[in-house]
Amino acid sequence: MDYLPIFVNIKDQHCLIIGGGAVAARKADLFIKAGAIVTVIAPELKTEMKFHLSHGKIVWQMDTFSVEAMANLTPPKYVISATDDEAVNQAVYHYCQLQKIPVNVADQTAYCDFILPAIVDRSPMIIAVSTGGRSPVLARVMKARLEALIPAGFGRLAELVGRYRQKVKDTISHLDGRKAFWEKLLDSSFIDKAVQGRIEAAEVVLQQQLDTVKAEGQALPVGEVYLIGAGPGDPDLMTFKGLRLLQQADVILYDRLVAPEIVEMARREAERIYVGKKDKWHKVQQIDISQMMVDLAKQGKRVARLKGGDPYIFGRGAEEAELLVKNGIPFEVVPGITAAAGCSAYAGFPLTHREFSQSVSLITGHQQAGAEGVDYARLAQSGDTMVFYMGIKNAAKIQAGLLEHGMDAMTPAAIIEKGTTPEQKVTITTLGKLAITIEDNLVKPPALLIVGEVIKVRERLLK
Repeated sequence: MDYLPIFVNIKDQHCLIIGGGAVAARKADLFIKAGAIVTVIAPELKTEMKFHLSHGKIVWQMDTFSVEAMANLTPPKYVISATDDEAVNQAVYHYCQLQKIPVNVADQTAYCDFILPAIVDRSPMIIAVSTGGRSPVLARVMKARLEALIPAGFGRLAELVGRYRQKVKDTISHLDGRKAFWEKLLDSSFIDKAVQGRIEAAEVVLQQQLDTVKAEGQALPVGEVYLIGAGPGDPDLMTFKGLRLLQQADVILYDRLVAPEIVEMARREAERIYVGKKDKWHKVQQIDISQMMVDLAKQGKRVARLKGGDPYIFGRGAEEAELLVKNGIPFEVVPGITAAAGCSAYAGFPLTHREFSQSVSLITGHQQAGAEGVDYARLAQSGDTMVFYMGIKNAAKIQAGLLEHGMDAMTPAAIIEKGTTPEQKVTITTLGKLAITIEDNLVKPPALLIVGEVIKVRERLLK
């Protein structure tokens, strides 16, 4: 994070704009809307700034910036320099640095202590979008999209919620109870009524909810668990439902293969607990992870169990769900895009194709002690596209098993490392060379092995 986004109160604070042109006027407009006392230093004013002056929104000091020009001014809280003169802009920056006044030089991030984001104004709700000064145009594009998604009525909603905040606090003494109240309310018809301007109807719903709390007492929220599939790596493959539940959770238990960007999508105040596992190194034992979910839920917490891929495909989600059922813990399973589907698509080929394969087998390449072995005889004769999860260490065994039961050594094989991520690497080989290719390329997990004629489609699709 290049900049810490902070909303500051500058109402009735002295702020200074250097420059009288169109850019300076837009900056002045932001200060004016935030309630600042705005002074402008410029030898002349263009049309937009003259408008501010004629409406008494600014005080104009007709001058060029200099130390002397600053002598008679009340020390400003913030300064923006927006002139076409590079020397003036630099002089403003150096003056502010000496005086320890936060300064922004328009379109020159090297001379900025703070930057001004693109703003979606649904006052009192404000949304700021920034690219860290890299692309103001991109920030404006994102702002336009948000403007279209967020109705103007969200301002009315925020005002209504603000008016009742203290009343809810007085009625519900504990924090978790208040949080549960608001989240239930804001996930109901209340929000639509308020946004549509039906404030009285919305207020009735809110008051009814409060009356219910008073009548029934302040029960702690019931804990629950969300088993969420986070997908194979690319944060954009997270589902909308998974994201919604993640942002409701009080505690996040996340695996090693979950993208950090997805973990960061959780609420800022949510507790994050890493429970990642890899071969021969378990940060937290599986039984302890399952018990942790039960214990947290019994405390009234909403627990998001984030898993790479899909919870029910080699994710041990069913084992966790069984313990939740035994303990009477409500839970919800959110399917995710499994590695087989995500990695093959990003690698450039499908899992099925009418010419090559009409079925898919998903196989774990890492067998649990005491489990039945892989039925290589069936696989070798099936015609399936075979996807081996966690198979790097046992690649030689997989290769030998398939060849021993008659599979052609020239059958295409794909090794997909860190699939769907920017570091994805795809190596195409044959079944007969699978193990030596992995050894020669120093392949390390996470990597997926896919074997099947359907890989040939890649040549058609990547032309």
